[in-house]
Amino acid sequence: RPNLYQTNLLRDSVRRYLQLPADQTVLILHAKVAQKSYGNEKRFFCPPPCVYLSGPGWKLKQEQIKARDLGEAGFRVCGYMGLDSMGSSLMETQKLSFEEQPDAKGFSCAKALYISDADKRKHFRLVLKLFFSNGQEIGTFHSKLIKVISKPSQKKQSLKNTDLCISSGSKVSLFNRLRSQTVSTRYLSVEGGAFIASARQWAAFTLHLANECCARNEFPLREGYIRYGSVVQLVCTATGITLPPLIIRKVTKQYAMLDVDEPISQLHKCAFQFQGSDRMYLCLSTEKVIQFQASPCPKEANRELLNDGSCWTIIGTETVEYTFSEGLACVREPVSPVPLITALQLTGGGDVAMLEVQGEYFHTHLKVWFGDVEAETMYRSPKSLVCVVPDVSAFGSDWRWLRYPITVPLLLIRDDGLIYSSSFTFTYTPEQSFIPGQQVLSDVPQDSDKLLDSIHQEFTRTNFHLFMQS
Repeated sequence: RPNLYQTNLLRDSVRRYLQLPADQTVLILHAKVAQKSYGNEKRFFCPPPCVYLSGPGWKLKQEQIKARDLGEAGFRVCGYMGLDSMGSSLMETQKLSFEEQPDAKGFSCAKALYISDADKRKHFRLVLKLFFSNGQEIGTFHSKLIKVISKPSQKKQSLKNTDLCISSGSKVSLFNRLRSQTVSTRYLSVEGGAFIASARQWAAFTLHLANECCARNEFPLREGYIRYGSVVQLVCTATGITLPPLIIRKVTKQYAMLDVDEPISQLHKCAFQFQGSDRMYLCLSTEKVIQFQASPCPKEANRELLNDGSCWTIIGTETVEYTFSEGLACVREPVSPVPLITALQLTGGGDVAMLEVQGEYFHTHLKVWFGDVEAETMYRSPKSLVCVVPDVSAFGSDWRWLRYPITVPLLLIRDDGLIYSSSFTFTYTPEQSFIPGQQVLSDVPQDSDKLLDSIHQEFTRTNFHLFMQS
């Protein structure tokens, strides 16, 4: 058990972190499915898995290494990415070199990864190992599960087999490959607030199913699986920029099929017609995204002829994000495994409230913190931690008598002081009790002094009234 001095030191470190977070974030983007390679062919994963490094903690760490090593080369971040097959060596992985982007994020992608037919697994994960160029290991990070398929399904998809269907609200990537040439692949992306067709980077878009009868600027979103003929909205997950309402069409031999109503499947060819337009489709021209007018087919009214730039391939994507911070600690061990919180489950109440933290990559060296207050934590499994919810008075005398809700961030902290932040918070809510007949104020004053004054005045007035009655 750490002594009081160490505990206070750690609490000071957490307080400084809460005031000025110096996070280091590793973001991995990848496709949900991967097409298997047969024989000597190499079907590289498309879109290629990408890694982004963001947060002010990277620069702080690099400055520390630079000051200590007195060299320029030692603080660059490099890495290797490969499949999580047993006994994999660096020869079977791809080296990543990170370049700094205009938004100060580090970026790299693995363009030459593939899975051969010798690998009989139906699912696998990508493994990313990061180092500083002085040899110091940062950590090992895993992607989400990727499903292996032999080739895009040509059958009409059944909603009984939802593995390959694309649901409303899921993330997708769109790419275009002219004349089936790999070197001509362009990805729909966003740059400088505009949609572009990029040969280097791809964006993930949230694909929403929308009501066809809604006004042009209104998008009541719907649940369910995306079907051809549906009105959809594409929203860039990184920037929030959206395209106008689009009708998604199935593509067969460069024709948009107007009468197809079936679920969309992974790696299907599709086209996006602008809703309410005269056969105008989303199209690329080199690196620009434009509108293309399809030609009607006189003999077949249910078809429209497209050009190559209007035919897109759609694929579901996944994102996994790992965030950590050294705070004031001097961390010598790799930061992995980085725990991920996915859900919270509260049981009990009052003095015996327990919180189950659910997620992945938990271990016995983790403690749950409510803001700058450590909670008594019990390790249950790699997917579950249980902790005692601290009494609100632990946050100081100001909160001894809680008057309005307060929310504190939920952190996981390793024994050596490494901080893992999360998007989850915990809210303490007061149990309000009022004097019978007393008018309840609809808006609680934000200024606690004013609130105390009003309580004091009400208390004085009520007691004075009772005194006069007696």
